[in-house]
Amino acid sequence: MSGKAANLALITIAQVLALSLWFSGTAAGPGMAREALGVGPGFQAFLTGAVQAGFVAGTLLSAVLVLADRYDPRRLFAAAALLGAAANAAILLLPVGDAAVIAARLVTGAALAGVYPVGMKLAAGWADRGDTGLVVGLLVGGLTLGSASPHLVNALGGLEWRWTLGAASLAAVAAAGLIGLARLGPRHTAMPGLKAAAALQLWRNRGTRLATLGYLGHMWELYAMWAWVGLYLAASFAAWRGGARLDAREAALATFAVIGAGAIGCVVAGRVADRVGRVRVTVWAMGASAACCLLAGAAFGLHPALTTSLCLVWGVAVVADSAQFSASVAELSEPGLTGTMLTVQNCLGFALTLVTIHLMPVLVSHAGWGGAFAVLAIGPALGCVAMLRLGRSPMALRLAGGRG
Repeated sequence: MSGKAANLALITIAQVLALSLWFSGTAAGPGMAREALGVGPGFQAFLTGAVQAGFVAGTLLSAVLVLADRYDPRRLFAAAALLGAAANAAILLLPVGDAAVIAARLVTGAALAGVYPVGMKLAAGWADRGDTGLVVGLLVGGLTLGSASPHLVNALGGLEWRWTLGAASLAAVAAAGLIGLARLGPRHTAMPGLKAAAALQLWRNRGTRLATLGYLGHMWELYAMWAWVGLYLAASFAAWRGGARLDAREAALATFAVIGAGAIGCVVAGRVADRVGRVRVTVWAMGASAACCLLAGAAFGLHPALTTSLCLVWGVAVVADSAQFSASVAELSEPGLTGTMLTVQNCLGFALTLVTIHLMPVLVSHAGWGGAFAVLAIGPALGCVAMLRLGRSPMALRLAGGRG
């Protein structure tokens, strides 16, 4: 298929379809828990956490072997999507609650290491100097909307979990077929052969190092916020009503709106960053997000409309800058290593999320919601410092067509 718009549409649709494997476990968890005795919140947490852990392991292996830059990314994407589809579908043959289910989700996450960063590399190959932020923003916006979708499914009463997993596997198979129709963009570059320690270039290059430090500050907060904002809203609504029993669908719908709103933020921030600079947009977004972290405690227990309004702003700000860190690394990387640099960046960021997601319940129990979210504000605050340093360096001239 020829044409920039058509190829970017194919890549984006394929990415969203394949990433449905990631979200399906979250959507299927409640149904699995209702069906099997002894399957509780701990098992559901493992369903999600196993994908994150698998993704970290997969990105680490991919980065060491420089897979994203040595091979045709379309074939790597398709093979990874098919592997993920098979691992996800295998759950349908396993006893509910069996340890093998968690292992299958781990393999699914590892397979997605060949989908998410590779899809960004494919998209970056079609980006011009003036629209890299928007192009990558579209992909991250798709991920954000997908992350919100299980909350909408559960708010509407949920789906039979086998249908959820089966549909996700079929979507990933369709993604493998679609990506084969896409062409490599004019800015695509490949690295011939295996380059020793190529993955370490992310840290040796000062520009990609600072952009990644900014990304780590962003990721310190992002997935912990996504994982816990639903419980925060439910507890806040209940507190406002004096502890009265809450319709779970109300909090689920609010959570879907809060996380889903970030998809709009990704696209808008991408367009703005291409025009005014990536450093400014990431600092603005992280500053707003850190402020929301600090205000969340004061908003707890207020009228649901007020608390939800704050969280909607937070939902936009917390992910609006995500694509711009990836766009920055793509622009600052050595030609032929873009895929590997994006893979390493993803590996580090998602490894950090494993810490903050599991740290949150400890913080909530000891410091309450306000104290827990205040700790999350540390990440974007430090991320701002890293991006401001990048903005003052000569390497900023390579960002957003010289806009920094």
